[in-house]
Amino acid sequence: MLRRKSDRRRLLLAATLSAMWLARSLNSGSGYRLRGKVVLITGGSRGLGLALAREMATRGARIAICGRDADSLERARASLARAGAKVIAIPTDITDSNSVRELIEQVVAELGPIDVLINNAGVIEVGPVETMAVGDYEEAMATNFWGMLHPTLAVLPAMRRRRSGRIVNVTSIGGKLGIPHLLPYSASKFAALGFSQGLRTAVAADGVRVVTVVPGLMRTGSPRNAVFRGQHRSEYAWFSISDALPGLSISAERAARKIADACIRGDAEVLFPFTARIAALANAVAPGVTTSILSAVDRLLPGPASRTGRSRGAHSQSWLSPSWLTSLGDRAARKYNQIAPSEGETA
Repeated sequence: MLRRKSDRRRLLLAATLSAMWLARSLNSGSGYRLRGKVVLITGGSRGLGLALAREMATRGARIAICGRDADSLERARASLARAGAKVIAIPTDITDSNSVRELIEQVVAELGPIDVLINNAGVIEVGPVETMAVGDYEEAMATNFWGMLHPTLAVLPAMRRRRSGRIVNVTSIGGKLGIPHLLPYSASKFAALGFSQGLRTAVAADGVRVVTVVPGLMRTGSPRNAVFRGQHRSEYAWFSISDALPGLSISAERAARKIADACIRGDAEVLFPFTARIAALANAVAPGVTTSILSAVDRLLPGPASRTGRSRGAHSQSWLSPSWLTSLGDRAARKYNQIAPSEGETA
């Protein structure tokens, strides 16, 4: 009996690997080129979005970036232009469908039809479940899900008419398993991942490729602009340290290259780094075990505090963070426009 079960598992594994290889071969977009393409990146003023803009520009694409903060957006535009990129920057609230419609119209008017949409904008709320209010869930859904839906619906009709286009949706490993102290974020990313996967099947026959990006921890400097509740200094410490450790996280440059390559190939999904791939596999194979491990991690994290307010990471620093433990993340924050000049450092 045990031998038969073992044989069945081996056959299932072999069939799965063969199917993955076949799907990758059939989906190969080796003929697709980014040179001369118009690429719109939401949340492109800092962090991963800015890294993606730089990477796409080096491959010859014409870049449009958007974001809510006009000052941060202008700094990003200027840095891209200095590097030789053809770039425009448009202040946009992606949670507002009218603002998104105006964005798309302006990009098309100035650069031409949008060939690649990268839905990258996102918000992160960190803290125990007891400290999260309904507004935190609404905010996460508004940006991480609706902020993906609005631009997608705006560009999709033209892509389908041309029978060509790429839509790249940046989700998260938090959309495959619930991460402790990130419940609003995870809930919104589960929605985003489901939408992205479902959309790929719906538009595949129209020549439009939808790529679902599932990153784990990345060194983008994003903790500085995340929102923290409860014991906000302790929450910021564990989050920023985890986000900066090279064994757990991947650099923004490598992440951007992986995403650009997946965009060219038209992959169904790209999941990185290795730690995130292991976590996703473990959750798929043994969800009960994964839940037990994450529950143990949750008990080690800071508990709720008497304060219930929200604090940005930049206002939640302590003796642990910044420190040598966060040095790579701090360097990324400076490199990827997470720090405004008014905060005393050069962006």
